[in-house]
Amino acid sequence: MKHLVVFTGAGISAESGISTFRDSDGLWENYDVRQVAHIDSWRNNKALMLDFYNQRRKQLQQVKPNEAHLILAELEKYVKVSIITQNVDNLHEQAGSSNVIHLHGELTKACNENKTEVIDIAYNDINLGDKASDGSQLRPFIVWFGEQVPMMKKAENVVRSADMLLVIGTSLQVYPAANLIDFTDKPIYLIDPQPINRSDITIIPAKASEGMKLFVDRFMNS
Repeated sequence: MKHLVVFTGAGISAESGISTFRDSDGLWENYDVRQVAHIDSWRNNKALMLDFYNQRRKQLQQVKPNEAHLILAELEKYVKVSIITQNVDNLHEQAGSSNVIHLHGELTKACNENKTEVIDIAYNDINLGDKASDGSQLRPFIVWFGEQVPMMKKAENVVRSADMLLVIGTSLQVYPAANLIDFTDKPIYLIDPQPINRSDITIIPAKASEGMKLFVDRFMNS
């Protein structure tokens, strides 16, 4: 195997203490998901949206990569690793992974209203009245519901080039991202404590860190 492509979701970041995007109660950090993750909500209540993502940025500053992130970074010593993530945190980069595609944006970046200008803001707040160079309100560089996913085509091409696809911590329920597994005919492995009924996928029923250790022992060292 020369190229391992890894597709990660909220389950890998949950072990670091980051709340999963959508729990069974439909809430995210006690907010209704549509209230803080839809483009219409941004148009209707920018102050609420800015405050919510400012809080998420502060939370991100307090957490560290877990063992699953670190193992993925370590694998770059032995094989080409491309990571496609649904997560907006920077834990893959903190762990040392060098090739990460963020499908849904990045929490530590801001952009103008039409996303043609992107700036790194680290863990700083975005306030109402903060303007981009074109005069529009700065907003989180996040792909919300109701918006297109501009990195999808690049991600599809990366999956096509895989010798093996490893999926970690995602229920494969969020589209269009969940369609990525359809762009390869190579072996697919899924690490997740909630098994799914797919005969074409080898399931490792475990949380991310434990599952990564099992994956390396069983499939990378064989």
